[in-house]
Amino acid sequence: MAEIKDPENTILLELKDGTVTIELLPDIAPKHCDRMKELARSGAYDNVAFHRVIDGFMAQTGDVANGNMENNFNLRMAGTGGSDLGDLPAEFSGIPHDRGTIGAARSQNPDSANSQFFINFSDNHFLNRQYTVYGRVIEGMEHVDAITRGEPPASPDRMVSVKVAADA
Repeated sequence: MAEIKDPENTILLELKDGTVTIELLPDIAPKHCDRMKELARSGAYDNVAFHRVIDGFMAQTGDVANGNMENNFNLRMAGTGGSDLGDLPAEFSGIPHDRGTIGAARSQNPDSANSQFFINFSDNHFLNRQYTVYGRVIEGMEHVDAITRGEPPASPDRMVSVKVAADA
């Protein structure tokens, strides 16, 4: 099991095959980390689909408005929404988009990130300084690698539950 150094800044993401442990980077992107914890604690991420999963690139999820597979799920709309909370300003840094890093999904506007995020399957350095990196997988990447591919997947996988380790 992964050594959790800071339970308040660690996310436990439960997938169909097991737990993915994510270390947040609050010193790098405090607003994005706070948002992920707020949505996790409210249960907003539970049952949200991975609506865009591109082999060799990334798995995107986090549309709490349209992606909840247990509540008014609309696969065609998944990926177009966010949360009821305001958008976040970009927190770009020199942290590279390496395999296993968590990036904030956004529109063309750099300050439009809200609830959606992606997990990089590989080193995607062309995204560096264009998308906010605010966490990294420290255990369970094999479960991320097993997420069903597609844009959108015909039968998408979901985040079964998302918790802050301090609360688990």
